[in-house]
Amino acid sequence: MKKVITYGTFDLLHWGHINLLKRAKDLGDYLIVGLSADEFNAIKHKEAYHSYENRKLILEAIKYVDEVIPEKSWDQKVKDVVENKVDIFVMGDDWKGEFDFLKDYCDVVYLPRTEGVSTTKIKEDLFSVNNG
Repeated sequence: MKKVITYGTFDLLHWGHINLLKRAKDLGDYLIVGLSADEFNAIKHKEAYHSYENRKLILEAIKYVDEVIPEKSWDQKVKDVVENKVDIFVMGDDWKGEFDFLKDYCDVVYLPRTEGVSTTKIKEDLFSVNNG
């Protein structure tokens, strides 16, 4: 069985997220999602609209996702890859090169982002509607 892992906050889930999860799952048989914990988001100075528990519930309902694990720090990726016997690490190409150090442990794939959608854009659009 070929295992794939990806990471993210997956807040305000949209078709770009679904597209990434589908393409990641297409690379293997089992998809693990490392989901940013609320405490880790605070370290990254990133505030999610939904709590970790609710984002996890949403991700677990998606047919492409087989398992959700908490992402609590930047440095846990090597441990996650080794402990879960991961074959392929996947991230969006906006992270290109940032995770090449994992090539010693598994294949690293950067997938093109889905054009025209992002959580940041959704938040900006909502903010401008509510304040415009």
